[in-house]
Amino acid sequence: MLEQSDLLCLEDALHVLACPIGNPKYDFDFRGSFGCRVARPDCNPVEAIARVGAIDEYGDAYQHLLARGVRLVHTPQQHLACSQLPYWYEPLRDITPRSLWFNTRPSATDVGKELGWPVFIKGARQTSRHQRALSIVNNPDECERALDAYENDPILQWQEIVCRQFVPLRRVEDIDPERIPSSFEFRSFWWHNTCVGFDRYWTESTYAISKSEQERALRVGRDASQRIDAPFKVIDLAQTETGDWIVIELNDGQESGYAAIHPLGLWRRLIDAVSEA
Repeated sequence: MLEQSDLLCLEDALHVLACPIGNPKYDFDFRGSFGCRVARPDCNPVEAIARVGAIDEYGDAYQHLLARGVRLVHTPQQHLACSQLPYWYEPLRDITPRSLWFNTRPSATDVGKELGWPVFIKGARQTSRHQRALSIVNNPDECERALDAYENDPILQWQEIVCRQFVPLRRVEDIDPERIPSSFEFRSFWWHNTCVGFDRYWTESTYAISKSEQERALRVGRDASQRIDAPFKVIDLAQTETGDWIVIELNDGQESGYAAIHPLGLWRRLIDAVSEA
């Protein structure tokens, strides 16, 4: 996707390296939405947000683009800090479920001893299409079956295995036995420590948040944002059954889908934030 991408300058304020990937939850028509021109880098590197989907070998891509005069908004280290749980977990450990991760297959018995049952399992970057059987395991046998599947799953087999303490969340819907239940979870985009987008994570479910609940969620999100050194973050927040707000996931905003956030408003707020800086 990098080779087919265009370097766009939006409203003479923000550069975006853009290429559609065929996913309506990720793609956005920048040309049809803003004053927009194709930029030509010169001797001074242009800082840009990439919107080209997930970037394989981010460090190599970063150096390749830098040689072409484009400096991605995140350095390779900043990309890891907001996209890989082993890198972002320690700064956020008091506001996210307890987690362990493994380079090789762990023992289900040891996982249960450390975290208790049930346990939530995922890759260091993501789950596998929110499949319940591969995510929520209730005993050692289910854990072993999930780990068997991970070794053959094209999304998960190359990731480190992450096991997380299962924290009961406020549910909003549980009608698909094959999928993780929809919880009271929200996706938020942050430009530095300013929230530029916030809405439902589960687009298939309908639920609303009150003003006071959103204020509490955003306090946790802003706290998390301030702890992670990366300019363009996505922070997924959820309310537990006891009413607390916790961080579920961090992602690089360059690679993240919008969930229920309206992208036009998000990019308008981001452009305004850059213009005012």
